[in-house]
Amino acid sequence: MLMTKIKQWLTKLSFRTGLIILVICAFFYIISFAQFFLPIDASVKWILWVIFFGLAKTTQYTALLILGVEGVKRVKRYFKNKKNKNHNN
Repeated sequence: MLMTKIKQWLTKLSFRTGLIILVICAFFYIISFAQFFLPIDASVKWILWVIFFGLAKTTQYTALLILGVEGVKRVKRYFKNKKNKNHNN
């Protein structure tokens, strides 16, 4: 019941909010793997990886819930059109 209410609330958020969450997701993915290059203990690296990778996955699925099927199609169409414009120049 609580999950249904959360899902309904997330789907009411705007497309722009979904994109912002998607950018945050990419940021968490970058951090989750980039921290392996830091000069810290291996066990700390794995703990940080679990935390940041978990945050990345959480924000990814949240963004997908906010965007919905049509929003994901819209994002894909944007990148496809951008690729075609760059390819034609």
